[in-house]
Amino acid sequence: MQYQRSSQLFADAEKVIPGGVNSPVRAFKGVGGTPIFVKSAKGAYLYDEDGNRLIDYINSWGPMILGHAYQPVIDAITERAKLGTSFGMPTELETKIAELAVSMVPNIDKIRFVNSGTEACMSAIRLARGYTKRDKIVKFAGCYHGHSDSFLIQAGSGASTFGIPNSPGVTQGTAKDTLLANYNDIENVKTLFETNKNEIAAIIVEPVAGNMGCIPPVKGFLEGLRKLCSDNGALLIFDEVMTGFRLAKGGVQELFNIKADIVCFGKVIGGGLPVGAFAARNEIMNYLAPIGPVYQAGTLSGNPLAMAAGLAMLRSLNNTSEIFQRLEDKTLYLEHGIRKVLEKNDIDFTINRVGSMISVHFDLNPVFDFNTAKNGDNETFKKFFHGLLNEGVYIAPSAYETWFITDALTYEDLDFTINAIDKVAKTLYS
Repeated sequence: MQYQRSSQLFADAEKVIPGGVNSPVRAFKGVGGTPIFVKSAKGAYLYDEDGNRLIDYINSWGPMILGHAYQPVIDAITERAKLGTSFGMPTELETKIAELAVSMVPNIDKIRFVNSGTEACMSAIRLARGYTKRDKIVKFAGCYHGHSDSFLIQAGSGASTFGIPNSPGVTQGTAKDTLLANYNDIENVKTLFETNKNEIAAIIVEPVAGNMGCIPPVKGFLEGLRKLCSDNGALLIFDEVMTGFRLAKGGVQELFNIKADIVCFGKVIGGGLPVGAFAARNEIMNYLAPIGPVYQAGTLSGNPLAMAAGLAMLRSLNNTSEIFQRLEDKTLYLEHGIRKVLEKNDIDFTINRVGSMISVHFDLNPVFDFNTAKNGDNETFKKFFHGLLNEGVYIAPSAYETWFITDALTYEDLDFTINAIDKVAKTLYS
């Protein structure tokens, strides 16, 4: 495939946008080369500025669960835009989508809409600290909760020490209140609670990780987190920005029957528009201004375009009971196909999958946390990525990202993808 126009557009962008992109992973730093500039998308396909069609396996990092330009969402946005795009005042739409979301997700009574997953997670942490009157939080290496200061933390010198900033601009004062744990290691988390008694406000976790590839929770991990929080007066925050309304109507809480105290949403809940939300039981949410002491605000929060898109999306998911089984079946079909061709070509790999999230790691050993994810052969992944791109298949340009499956994919698309992987696999070790 040819990408002359994308290359020129990237060169133009670098002159006026830092790194030529508005989010770092788009820059292809993890795989080399120059990013693809998209002109349009429909269903399961992207169409770039050079006229190439690509089967899409990132789907705007998750929200296009029913495909790009899904007609009910497009219609809702179009009709709503005719009435005005933003008011900074309440609309009936906000209540309608809130009622629907609360009815779909277990263990929540109220929800507040914001403008991104980052904002949702940032606000959830503030709420947890205000509610518990404690300062420290526990997060996990490899889990991404947006670029708020509290989350840009790397490991300290020991299992029970504070983390340290991993980005300039994040202060030591902020970092001292973030404790870093290993994903899927409940004993590590217990140690943090033992050495920081009555100081931890919350644990925040991706209940199915998606930012070090797809990594499922091992048996007992989420249950262990729930018990630790309950026993120590801390709150359990599920970051379901990726998993919410994707793995089940009620997200991971429904899928694994684990109750979180606060749940963060994004992606799907806006039908592809910039939106996020956080939700909890009444006694927690009532700590928010204007009825409680914890301040959180946003002029564009609950803006009518995002609410219209999100309402159309959630209605479709709520009214189509077989959607999640179809997604599961298609992703399982893809997994089996990938396994078959990689085994046939003697490629070292492991595959992780939960529902419609899947990732391929070029390592024979199990991948269950950030350290094991880092053991993958990134040079092989780079060849894999570019090989698939040349075959017309677009996966995330990073070895540390999950693939997202859309219901718009046909089995013909999946077979095309499996055949493309077979072709690329023959070249990986050459």
